Amino acid sequence: MANEKISLDNLPDLLTVKEVAEVLRVSTLTIKRWGKRGKLPAIRINSRGDRRYKKEAVLWLLGITQKSNP
Repeated sequence: MANEKISLDNLPDLLTVKEVAEVLRVSTLTIKRWGKRGKLPAIRINSRGDRRYKKEAVLWLLGITQKSNP
């Protein structure tokens, strides 16, 4: 997604730390902190432990949709 603006209309189901930070207009470090505090739970996807975040959780933080149960 180099040089592309993130649009709420075409968000993927799972977002990277950088994508979430762009949508919420905060730093990537803030996103990682929120994950540790449980405010925005992360999904670890591979042996490196890369983080991905559910679109529904990000939209819930924006107040756009209700948070769904896992």
